[in-house]
Amino acid sequence: MAQPALLEVRDLRVSFRTRSGEIEAVSGIDLDISDGEVLGIVGESGSGKSVALKAIMGLLPPQAQVTGSIRFRGRQLLGAPEHEMRALRGGKIAMIFQDPLTAFNPVMTIGDQIAEMLMLHDRSLSRARLRARTVELLELVSIPEAAARIDSYPYQFSGGMRQRVMIAMAVANNPDLLLADEPTTALDVTVQAQILDVLRALQQKLKISLALVTHDLGVVAGTADRVSVMYSGRIVEKAGVDDLFADPRHPYTRGLIASVPRLDTQSAQLTSIEGAPPPPSSRPPGCSFAPRCPLAAQLCRTERPALRGAAKSLAACHFAEDTPAQIEPVI
Repeated sequence: MAQPALLEVRDLRVSFRTRSGEIEAVSGIDLDISDGEVLGIVGESGSGKSVALKAIMGLLPPQAQVTGSIRFRGRQLLGAPEHEMRALRGGKIAMIFQDPLTAFNPVMTIGDQIAEMLMLHDRSLSRARLRARTVELLELVSIPEAAARIDSYPYQFSGGMRQRVMIAMAVANNPDLLLADEPTTALDVTVQAQILDVLRALQQKLKISLALVTHDLGVVAGTADRVSVMYSGRIVEKAGVDDLFADPRHPYTRGLIASVPRLDTQSAQLTSIEGAPPPPSSRPPGCSFAPRCPLAAQLCRTERPALRGAAKSLAACHFAEDTPAQIEPVI
């Protein structure tokens, strides 16, 4: 009998009550992550990626309405008591937040904040063991002179170093699943590569499952096993990472891939996708990408496409099953 996925998300919908009415940020997505797998979740800002992760963690504000199903090792998390969610957060499921500066308490040392994470899940640890384990974690993410830096404050670390500490906190209790919400945002290219190397090494060493959220397909190219592409609150394409880059089926995915800078082209101008995603309060009735899509037909403007295609690659496009020769590139 096949083992269930580590994480199974079905028909996840998240909406927010506002003065102007209810706005849906996530519109019925499905996600699966197996043990030891890396899932890349890619899309522009506002596509619903971060909201989906926070819904899984149970960290959305009270005005959020969450429906669907979120199962972790077969256990339903949606609607679970808060004390059960607190035991899972930072324990079996951990999260790396997008901004490593605001995620820290500025008046507590780095060491005390990591020790607090450890102590919340194991109160039997002695003060000496807490300090030793904290130093181990800082060394694990390649913080130099970890034993001396343990008593530093967040403002005394650079952005890249703070992100390393955030990763150390996330893996402190050996979680089964790590949710990384754009962990390389606002970092320069060299530091981004270092952070991704740290994540890859930890994921492989600790056998952690990883959901990596990013707006950059280049980030997931060398990291993820599978990729889900989100646009306007929905998943518009699912594929293995090699299949996605070799044969993207959705025009939005092709546009994202075309916009990645390449060394094998002589063009001095970067490719871009014209227009902008529709705001959640006024999405079109058909395909949300239709106003920006060069392939859009009348059907696209009236009927919302479902995910379709071969098992290895699914795309929410009325033309997803056409052959590559029939599909014009997005330029």
